[in-house]
Amino acid sequence: MTEQVRHLEPQILWNHFEDLNAVPRPSKKEEKVRAFMRSFGEKLQLEVIEDAIGNIIIKKSATPGMENKKTAILQAHLDMVHQKNSDVVFDFSQQGIQSWVDGDWVKAKGTTLGSDNGIGVAAIMSVLASKDLAHGAIEALFTIDEETGMTGAFALQSGVLKGEVLLNLDSEEDDELCVGCAGGVEVLVKHCYAEEALPAGYLSFQLVLRGLKGGHSGVDIHLNRGNANKIMNRLLTAITAQVPLRIAAVNGGSLRNAIPRESTVNIVIPAFDKDKLLALVSGFEKEIKVEFTNEEKLTLSVEAADKPLSVMDALSQNHLLKVVYACPNGVVAMSRDIPGLVDTSNNLARVIVANGEISIQCLARSNNELSKNDLMQMMQSVFDLVGAKTEFKGNYPGWKPNLSSAILKVAEEAYAQIFASKAKIMAIHAGLECGIIAKAYPDLDMISFGPTIKYPHSPDEKVQISSVQKFWVFLQHMLKNVPMK
Repeated sequence: MTEQVRHLEPQILWNHFEDLNAVPRPSKKEEKVRAFMRSFGEKLQLEVIEDAIGNIIIKKSATPGMENKKTAILQAHLDMVHQKNSDVVFDFSQQGIQSWVDGDWVKAKGTTLGSDNGIGVAAIMSVLASKDLAHGAIEALFTIDEETGMTGAFALQSGVLKGEVLLNLDSEEDDELCVGCAGGVEVLVKHCYAEEALPAGYLSFQLVLRGLKGGHSGVDIHLNRGNANKIMNRLLTAITAQVPLRIAAVNGGSLRNAIPRESTVNIVIPAFDKDKLLALVSGFEKEIKVEFTNEEKLTLSVEAADKPLSVMDALSQNHLLKVVYACPNGVVAMSRDIPGLVDTSNNLARVIVANGEISIQCLARSNNELSKNDLMQMMQSVFDLVGAKTEFKGNYPGWKPNLSSAILKVAEEAYAQIFASKAKIMAIHAGLECGIIAKAYPDLDMISFGPTIKYPHSPDEKVQISSVQKFWVFLQHMLKNVPMK
């Protein structure tokens, strides 16, 4: 299947994409892809720098006649989100992504594709490797750990880069020029519970929710997709109103920046309530499918399970159900300034109950700091009510739009000239590294653009072939038209 992708146009870009996708590159485990990128730059005999955190910087001189252009920083992140369907056997730490062509789209077989941000990385590699593209001096900045903390961008030191213009290649609609993004913060909640012996005469079952679409917790948060943790909690609450259910374990969601697609809960109930349980789950499944008409593959099942050694104490179980129910999820507020833009949101990403501890993980986002701080206080207030400990981690700033940007004007004119239409100028409700990079390099003139990518952070991720061709043409034009020094 990979050979199909390698023969797509532009071949230089798709071949670099496939080379990159052969390298395991999960967030926080980028050793292999960092080595891959160092080797790539060294083989081209270009200057390669690896900073203390692991960001890779590769510098290329201007082509003849372009020496008076401002130095352009081309920026993308090396890591990718690892998600797979539950029925897919795949080892992300050892296997390369298996991509294939489906009409005008490149997809992966049951896993995330890595087009976020692999297409951006591949485009920069193509510029560095090219012998016939016209461009001023280039500084390629490949950051690490964007997806789970933006660690690379946070640790970027001032003075390493000399460029005056930054082109971030991590946007996901080919007709948009992005000039701003949301900031975010990870919300971590911990709470201990007492483990009690399994009640006599109880049977063990596993409730399994599968088949939700999931998606990017920023870009897709407004699409009203089901959140597995929220739906499962509603089911548990409904059951406990009629059956003396006890929870033994919960495993819901996977990554903080992915809308949770699956949840599994180990429960015990009195043996004589088995038929009632089955009827309640069946009825709830029908009701939730009526509510979430966009979740065609949603399934709820009751499966046999081994008897657990213990269950949660009743008070802690009640507290868990209450706080998960009360925790904000999805769109909290829309922008007052930009029509259609989500201003503030939260993704209830992970709910784990095991070994005497409840762990809840969220990713809150907002386009302004005041709203983000208000959401943080709202969430802490919910968890304070049951005595849980709330920690805020990896708080990162947004990127404030600059509509008078010189590089934005260049991009608007270039887009109109090439494609005979106006580009959409927009901000995104997701985290781009631009705002963080601007803290170390406040004078950078920045813009973000990219090809059309659908359903990032989920196994349905796909990138449009024709839009990659469009993106490549636009990038080349942008490099030729970077302002003079």
